[in-house]
Amino acid sequence: QVQLVESGGGLVQAGGSLRLSCAASGGTIDGYVMGWFRQAPGKEREFVAAISWSGHITHYTDSVKGRFTISRDNTKNTVYLQMNSLKPEDAAVYYCARDNIPRSGVVLDLAAYADWGQGTQVTVAS
Repeated sequence: QVQLVESGGGLVQAGGSLRLSCAASGGTIDGYVMGWFRQAPGKEREFVAAISWSGHITHYTDSVKGRFTISRDNTKNTVYLQMNSLKPEDAAVYYCARDNIPRSGVVLDLAAYADWGQGTQVTVAS
């Protein structure tokens, strides 16, 4: 089972930027869709972004389109989420996850992801 560790969260002013990283160990991310999800207090965990195994296909939830960018480096076994123009409503615990099977394209369904990190807190001050 792959272990995923997120980092890069923190406190930022509205309009600022953060870059989250998700490092995998004990397994490879190559061949797998990788996703970022977030969960705010009192809310369900929601999809943020996903990237195909090759990096050629990405998908974002509407609220982050044009502001967030997901990328990956399979040689480093790491996935990234660049977050720009942050808003207070982006504040949440951010999780990365690996798809349960190798596949082409992307998958948005939380239930399809088998391996999860512990999360990293993002706080956006208004």
